[in-house]
Amino acid sequence: MATPDVLIAQAVVVEEHVSFTLAALCQASGADLAQVQALVGEGLLQPTGLRPTDWQFEGHALPQTRRALRLARDFELDMAAVALVMDLLGEIDRLRSRLPRR
Repeated sequence: MATPDVLIAQAVVVEEHVSFTLAALCQASGADLAQVQALVGEGLLQPTGLRPTDWQFEGHALPQTRRALRLARDFELDMAAVALVMDLLGEIDRLRSRLPRR
């Protein structure tokens, strides 16, 4: 008997007041240190702290990091291109939010 295809979605709820160290963000997102440092360098992530060993990231950094990694992987983009795409997607969201609701 054949089994039906099953789509399994994974969701993680992160509260805004949660913070991550660099190591914790890497572990939670599946990113390596260089990828997160590149995201910081491109301005996609804004940690507090002066050095990577002191960095703290707010809760929204986890979905941002995961989205950036997905874009980089799916479209074979470097982090500069990912930053541009995410900026444009954010602008689209802002413009849509200004449209009157039907």
